[in-house]
Order: sequence, then C-alpha cells, then structure tokens
Amino acid sequence: MGSGQAVTVFGAYGHTGRFVVARLLERGLVPALSGRDEGKLKELALSRPGLELRPASVDDPASLDRALAGSAAVVNCAGPFATTAAPVIEAALRAGIPYLDVAAEIEANADTFAQFTDGARAAGVPVVPAMAFYGGLGDLLATAAMGDWTAADEVHIAYGLSCWHPTEGTRAAGAVSRERRGGRRVRYAKGKLEYVQDAAPRLVWPFPEPMGPQAVIGEFSMADVVTVPSHLDVPEVRCYMTEVAARDLSAPDTPAPSAVDEDGRSAQTFLVDVVVRSGDSERRAVARGRDIYAVTAPLVVEAVERILDGRSRTVGVASAGEIFDAADFLRALSPHVSLELPR
Repeated sequence: MGSGQAVTVFGAYGHTGRFVVARLLERGLVPALSGRDEGKLKELALSRPGLELRPASVDDPASLDRALAGSAAVVNCAGPFATTAAPVIEAALRAGIPYLDVAAEIEANADTFAQFTDGARAAGVPVVPAMAFYGGLGDLLATAAMGDWTAADEVHIAYGLSCWHPTEGTRAAGAVSRERRGGRRVRYAKGKLEYVQDAAPRLVWPFPEPMGPQAVIGEFSMADVVTVPSHLDVPEVRCYMTEVAARDLSAPDTPAPSAVDEDGRSAQTFLVDVVVRSGDSERRAVARGRDIYAVTAPLVVEAVERILDGRSRTVGVASAGEIFDAADFLRALSPHVSLELPR
C-alpha cells in the first residue's frame, strides 16, 4: 500500500483522471488535484473533500511548479498530450520527481522519447509515457511474451474491444493526431515509423475463446508502435482493432462511456492478444478485462507505487516493459486484468 505521499494528478477532473484519483486513494497515496479548469477542480473536490486543489496551466510554468511542489510524482491525464506532455515533463524535471502519463497519441509519445531522453537521464528522473491501456499494457504483454528471447521478428498486438465509446479527450487527441498526419496513417515496419497513404488492410484475427475469430482492421497503430520498439529488438510491430470498435470510434454520434457499476466502469469488455514470433517459434500473452479507460488507473498507479518504493529498473524516458518486471507487474493487476502468460 501507499505511504501517504502526495501525487499530483494533472487533468484530475477528466474521465480517466477521476479513475486515477480514486485508485490513488485506494492505495494509500494522496492525490493533489490539478488541471487547467479551476471550476471543474472545485466540482471534483465536492466528491473528494480534503484533497488539495492546485490549478495550473501548461502555458504558465510557475503554476505547474506550484502544482508539483511537495509531490512525490506527477501523473498527467490531460490530453491532447501533444500540448500538455512537454510542459508537464519539464516541470517534473525541475521538481526532480517522476513523470507518468496515459497518452495514446503516437506522435506525442515519440516526441517524449526524442525530446527528453537525455535530460531525464541526466536528472536521474523516471519519465514513463503511455502508462495506460494503449502503449503500456501491450508493451508489458509483449515483454512478458518475449521472456528470455533477446530479439524477435514480429510483435502483433490485437485489440478485441466489444465496443468503443470515446471520451471527449479521446476525440480531441484523435483530431490532433489526424492533423499532424495530414491524412496519412502510421505503422512501425522495417525498424522505423512510416507514414503511408494506402488503406489499412482488413482481415480476421483468431482471438482466443470465448471471443473467437473477429474481423479487424490491420495496421491500426496505437502507442505500442512507440513503446515496444523503444526497448525490444523487433523490426515489425503491428496492431489490430476489431472493426466494430473502429466504427464506434469514427462515428461522430457515438456516445461517451456511461457507468454501469458503482466504480464508474462501462460495460465495454476487452481482450488483448499479443503474439511474438521469432523464426518458426511463437509465444502468446493474453489479457482480459473491462473498460479501457478504467483499467488505465490500476496500470498507472501500480507504476507510481513501484517507482516510489524502488521497484523500477532505470531512469530517463522508459516504457513500461523496460522500467518494470513485466510479468510481475501484470500479475499485480489482478483482479482488474485476467492473464494468460507463457510459462
């Protein structure tokens, strides 16, 4: 359990931020509520009495410094991360505290590795981008599946989502990414990120039971195409998304997620199927659970705890699979995630 240390949550009033605040409290840590909208912070505080409010803007470095003062770490839940990540990372480095975010934006995560690797390492500060369902969970599964392999030919990460009701933040982040890509799509092939104009392939992915085979969009790249090859020697990382979820995401009238239980989770279910191939050999890791936004909270809070109590492996910018013992970390996510890992 946590030690009562303060953890600043930037974007605390957002959909994912609220899950993170609740999980920090469950684990004995003390969230400091931060974000750009003071009114929304005050509204959140009504349901979380006694927590400190620390309004801050990415356009005001001094306000970010105040928001992080006295905290043991900062979790950035405020997208679009193309706008928020760099200023909050810079504030974390000034404060000398770990930074974690839940960014699913490919370009924002690539920017974090490109811009802060040297500075974070020199400062001795862990910076962990994409410590979330996208980018974090897939990277942990791929790392666990690799096991004692030092290299592989391919990593395949197939997302079996029953549906995808996007949050306002997801839609905003998607708009930023689409603008940056100029109508192109992105993939990781031949050891690098590529931007291409052609249509993504369609195929059927053999998900494990009870989901079974599903129509998916191939090369539906998520943050895993940044996190996985940042530390694993693999030239091909391919992501897949069930067509039903992709249609939900692209439809302008798909509603936001709605709670169906007392914890605020939606009815959405997921199955993440990761296959690592090396020559004729294949290893598989599978994760099942509910609500891709809600499950981000145990992921990022487990990461915070492990960094604060010394169970992390490195400093500087690092993905989940590099900085933590992947198999041990995944097992700690029970009961939020059920697993099938290679022996």
